[in-house]
Amino acid sequence: MDYSCETQNFLQLLLQSCPRSGVHQSTTGTRLSHQHCPTRQLGPGILTSLYIYGMNAAVRRLSLSQCRCARMWLYLAAVLVGLFLLRRWHRERQMVPGLSENQSIATAAAWVRERVGDQGLWGLVNNAGISNPTAPNEWLTKDDFVRVLDVNLVGLIEVTLSLLPLVRRARGRVVNVASILGRISCFGGGYCISKFGVEAFSDSLRREMRPFGVQVSIIEPGAFRTEIVNPTPLVNGFKHVWGQLPAETQAAYGHHYLDTYARRTILLHRLSSSCLSPVTDAMAHGLLARFPRSRYTAGWDARLIFLPLSYCPAWLSDTIIGFFLPVLAGGTAGHP
Repeated sequence: MDYSCETQNFLQLLLQSCPRSGVHQSTTGTRLSHQHCPTRQLGPGILTSLYIYGMNAAVRRLSLSQCRCARMWLYLAAVLVGLFLLRRWHRERQMVPGLSENQSIATAAAWVRERVGDQGLWGLVNNAGISNPTAPNEWLTKDDFVRVLDVNLVGLIEVTLSLLPLVRRARGRVVNVASILGRISCFGGGYCISKFGVEAFSDSLRREMRPFGVQVSIIEPGAFRTEIVNPTPLVNGFKHVWGQLPAETQAAYGHHYLDTYARRTILLHRLSSSCLSPVTDAMAHGLLARFPRSRYTAGWDARLIFLPLSYCPAWLSDTIIGFFLPVLAGGTAGHP
């Protein structure tokens, strides 16, 4: 005979017959009170808080075991529902799709506008960037500069202008990732130039958007272990540019210039930080803080070396940076 089912049926009938009563735990058995009973249905966990007069220990243990099993399934269902809702929330907050040659910035702006609707866009983070080719300016062509500027500066400006009406509508935030090399230029190529441009564009945009309640922040990271400082494409690009130089230019710089650059690129990668949390924390603060900063400096090298160096007189900063540049064929430090 199933005592647990019989007991539950008895309690169900008892509650149905006393809609204004409640069942409470007692040391001597089941008792009724005339307090309001919120429901007539017997919940799956009620036997854990009741002592039923006349039930032996085996029946009570069986009832408690069944209730624990029911609660376990209930918890499992709650976890699954939570995971489903979390997945939907994550998909709604996903980033803008990456832009390629076949996807224009206007298409990405329409993609965002379709999802945010009239509410506007709270946060825009511009983090796209490339550094190749990096070499002494004399080695490069106009196309080499344009290739980097198009992504790091012109692309950033175009994305911002396309989405700025949505950000203004939400009185939101714009976070532009520049570089500490946007304060002090240490090598040739379009990278440092583009980051100086990001700083200038962000400064003017911050002052223009302040009356609308839009906050604009700049992040100036140091060296972090990302694709920007990956030595393999940097050295390969450097060698490719070297191979296209006239013989007179190669003789002026010397082949050891190429070898020294490759070694120091590898050293930079080893010294760079693999922990990206200073950058992501700055992004989060710029997007979510009540009073975001105008500038965030991320990384030990940015804080302790490049930021102080940017405030030094030109003759001093030139001398310090010159110690780390490759030596020319004539025996003097080069200036890429």
